[in-house]
Amino acid sequence: MKSTFGSWYSKKVYATPELAKETGEVEELLEQVKTIAIVGISSNPTKDSHFVGRYLQQAGYKIVPVNPGAETILGETSYPSLSDIPFPVDVIDVFRRPDHIPAVVEEAITLSPKIIWLQLGTGTHNELIKPLEDKNIRLIQNRCIKVDHQFLIRPKAEAAASS
Repeated sequence: MKSTFGSWYSKKVYATPELAKETGEVEELLEQVKTIAIVGISSNPTKDSHFVGRYLQQAGYKIVPVNPGAETILGETSYPSLSDIPFPVDVIDVFRRPDHIPAVVEEAITLSPKIIWLQLGTGTHNELIKPLEDKNIRLIQNRCIKVDHQFLIRPKAEAAASS
């Protein structure tokens, strides 16, 4: 039986042609990516960013914590900033206050990720869409990467595992 939230989510993300298109793109992107840098991830297991990181790690993604106040998070080396990451990442998932987003995005561009993902609560930054598109970087905002994975990707993986 599908949860109430699951039922609501599946109806809501397809409620308009624009959302249906974006959701299809998000689903395709989440199937392609392997490495996700999480800016602002907390070492505190009760914080949303930590919970999201743990979920993504358990889902098979390589997570890269970005937190200047921690040496390791979830068993992974934590980097003080995006520019300190010595290897490519596919997604930069951001848990920062809305007023910090432009600076984080500016630094993120230097890594040439496929996606910059602004979590729920980071605000709407439509002024960043065009400059990122010009650099072939997809901006996703006001969506939770964990929730999208949970409702778009996990059911496919569970179906494949059971067959």
